[in-house]
Amino acid sequence: MKSALLQQQTKFLIAALSLAILAGCYRGQPSSKPPIHLNPNMDTQEKYKPMGESKFYEDHLDMRTPPEGTVARGELRADKILYEGKNPDGSLVLTNPLPVSTALLKTGQERFNIYCSPCHGGAGDGKGIMTKYRYPVPPTNLHDQRLIDSPDGHFFDVITHGIRNMPLYAHQIPVETRWAIVAYVRALQLSQNASLADVPKDVQAQLGKK
Repeated sequence: MKSALLQQQTKFLIAALSLAILAGCYRGQPSSKPPIHLNPNMDTQEKYKPMGESKFYEDHLDMRTPPEGTVARGELRADKILYEGKNPDGSLVLTNPLPVSTALLKTGQERFNIYCSPCHGGAGDGKGIMTKYRYPVPPTNLHDQRLIDSPDGHFFDVITHGIRNMPLYAHQIPVETRWAIVAYVRALQLSQNASLADVPKDVQAQLGKK
C-alpha cells in the first residue's frame, strides 16, 4: 500500500516538475517583470556612451577630447602619396598610386557620374547640365591640354580640397575612390585624344579592314 502511494506521489512530482519546466520555456507570455539574470554584470556595465552624462567629470560629459596627437586605429595615414597625393617633398605625385584595373575604372566612372558630371559633363568636356542654368563661372573642360599635362596628384588634390568655385569632396568621397575618379578622368582624356597606336594590335587589324 505504501509502495503504491509512493509511486503515485513520485509520478505527481515528475508531472509537476515537467509542467514547471515547460512553463519556464514558454517565452510568448508578456510580463511586466524584469527578466532574472544570474549574472547581471554583463548587462549593467559601467561605461561611457556618446552624449551621455558623467558624474565623474566636472563638466558632466561622457565624451572627452582625445589627447593631442592621438590617432584612431587605422587612421594613421602615414602614406603621404596615397592620402595626400603628394611626394615627401610636397610636390604632386605624377602617377596614380593604385594599380589601374577594370574594377577601379568602373568605380571611378560611377562616382564621376554622381559627383563630377553635373558640372564637367559625362564626357568631361565641361558641358554638364548645370551649364543650362547660366552659372557665372563655366566648368573646366577636362580635355584642356594643361590638364592632360597635369600630374595625377593635381586631380586628387582638387577633389580633396576643391578649387575656385568647385567645393571639396573629401567628406563625401573616400581616398581610394578619389584615385578611382582620377583614373577614370585619364580614361576619358585618352578616349578623346587616342591615336591608332593606342589601340591593341588585334583591334587595329579590325579597324584597318573597315
